[in-house]
Amino acid sequence: MLALHTPEGTLADVASTRLTQAIITGELIQGQKLNESDLAERYGIGRGPLREALRQLEGMRLVKRIPHAGARVVTLDREMMADLYAVREALEGMACRTAATRMTDAEIGTLRLLLEKHAEQIEATDGQIYVQSEGDFDFHYQIALGSRNQMLIDLLAGELYQLLRMCRYRTSRLSKRILPALQQHRHIVDALVARDGELAEILMRRHISGAWKSISEMMDEEHDSNTITYTRSKTASGS
Repeated sequence: MLALHTPEGTLADVASTRLTQAIITGELIQGQKLNESDLAERYGIGRGPLREALRQLEGMRLVKRIPHAGARVVTLDREMMADLYAVREALEGMACRTAATRMTDAEIGTLRLLLEKHAEQIEATDGQIYVQSEGDFDFHYQIALGSRNQMLIDLLAGELYQLLRMCRYRTSRLSKRILPALQQHRHIVDALVARDGELAEILMRRHISGAWKSISEMMDEEHDSNTITYTRSKTASGS
């Protein structure tokens, strides 16, 4: 009964958080049409808060509203991913360079401790998963904040943040990338400790460039696999 007295804005925020996580993890798949009745029943969300949550997700670029067709989960095709990673490489590299001179020693120390927690999480999954939680537990988010540059923060920790998390989730389960990614994070922290902004930027840009290479190769493999499956299906049906 208490839920009846909860402000709708709060309910909308809760709904937005739940739907955001569902999109990032692929529970709601890319390109999926978002039916308000189905979502309301599935997640136990009222229609009013749900509509507001969907508007919030549009602002995060996780949902796209198409005239006469309704709302759909965004589709991260190759062109969009390439553009996003190019922007990410430039902006996060800049954030890293700036953070090298603006983060306090205590903040950099906290960043190093954060990576130790990440290492424990990776070990707990036998090196199979490197998923960073949102906000304070997110290495890249913390560096964006550490830049003290409000424009960078608004983009990397605000407008583009959830879309970037959606991209990063795809590489979080690539076992060949997990330990190298953690080690690269550690090298970036070493550069921050040394207050070497130029090196910090180079290492961050190299790190993100490597992530794009991995996800690009994964997308190629998925495309090849789908093509083979389609060809076999056509052959079997005699078409």
